[in-house]
Amino acid sequence: MQKYTIGQNESGQRLDKFLSKYLKEAPKSFVYKMLRKKNITLNEKKAEGSEKLKDGDTITFWMSDETLGKFRGEQESGAFTGISFPEIVFENKDLLIMNKPVGVLSQKAAKEDVSVNEMMIAYLLAGGAISEESMQTFRPSICNRLDRNTSGLITGGKTLQGLQFLSEAFRDRSIHKYYYCLAAGRIGQKASVKGYLCKDEKSNTVSISAHASKNADYIETVYEPVETSGNFTLLKVCLITGRTHQIRAHLASIGHPIAGDPKYGDSQVNECMRRKYRLRHQLLHAGILQMPDPCPAFPALSGMEFYAQLPAAFSQILYREGFAHDTIQAGE
Repeated sequence: MQKYTIGQNESGQRLDKFLSKYLKEAPKSFVYKMLRKKNITLNEKKAEGSEKLKDGDTITFWMSDETLGKFRGEQESGAFTGISFPEIVFENKDLLIMNKPVGVLSQKAAKEDVSVNEMMIAYLLAGGAISEESMQTFRPSICNRLDRNTSGLITGGKTLQGLQFLSEAFRDRSIHKYYYCLAAGRIGQKASVKGYLCKDEKSNTVSISAHASKNADYIETVYEPVETSGNFTLLKVCLITGRTHQIRAHLASIGHPIAGDPKYGDSQVNECMRRKYRLRHQLLHAGILQMPDPCPAFPALSGMEFYAQLPAAFSQILYREGFAHDTIQAGE
């Protein structure tokens, strides 16, 4: 016999939904059979499965440890040992803001990958904020994604409340994100560009059109030149919409591709950057994250801004391309 006490992250959901996660290897028929036979009880009483769980409720499993272990599946003990921790920009009890380096995935694409998501979980496990047992029913997760070779601010929910807040804020765009990128060409004034983006799932590329079409999403990108030097402009970019590869493809479509971009960049510009700096990825960095104002869920965060310094390689290229020291510092 074992008991499980419902915490804040599990409350509000149906009992049968909770059991499907806790006993992840058990068929639904087994779960309902155990409920009917009172081998699984809620607060020491027979339950149907449709009950809404509350913080502090107790679920009792009247079965052997072997049976329970079988239906819970293999534990992940040690799975996050040895994984490096992310750079933490901000943390409270519900959420994290991290600075993702170039070359790291936001979420794993293959079983063997180590992404920011795994790095975050390793950090939370090591600090005792979560446990391997608590992850059976609630797993912290990142809430926004960056391309593998785009650096900068990425968020994660430590609790259900934090996860729900971030997910909703990104969905309704009350969180504002600002990026820095080095674009080819001389750009003299701020502009808002609009268009339609269509994604090719097979090639994982997108195309931009000025006209609406089937399966195309409306996009809007606002950019502002910070400084121009030679044949490059450092841009500060705000996404009004947030689509796959939007900044990279949208700037390329108007003749100002991002330096180093292997998918949408200018081949001659990229070859020059490879020779001079060994650059093989786009110079794109998520540098500023602005919280909603007001922010009812977390009033202390209302209107707060968080910053991530430009990667050292990005700053060095700006310096060598003749950008002013104050400009480089502004990007940092």
